[in-house]
Amino acid sequence: MVIERLGGIDPLKNSQNTQKTNGKNASSTAPDSIAISDEAKEMAEIYFMNEVAAGTPDVRADRIAEVKEKIQDPQYLNAKTIASTADKIMESFGF
Repeated sequence: MVIERLGGIDPLKNSQNTQKTNGKNASSTAPDSIAISDEAKEMAEIYFMNEVAAGTPDVRADRIAEVKEKIQDPQYLNAKTIASTADKIMESFGF
């Protein structure tokens, strides 16, 4: 289940919004400028990586299809394959 956000919580969106001002109303002739700190840039990069990670599927369908195809072959399931798989399972549990 995916819950969509109601409002935008995009830290980059707020810093990228610009408002056009009329040159007659400006009190200074110097152009406006903005400085983004290194911390803010790092936070924006982390936010972007989290969004990419959230959109990436956890399951590799191509690998699953490959394994299913191998299992269908009766010659694939032999004592050597079963022993190797059991060893890998035991290693993953730390035994």
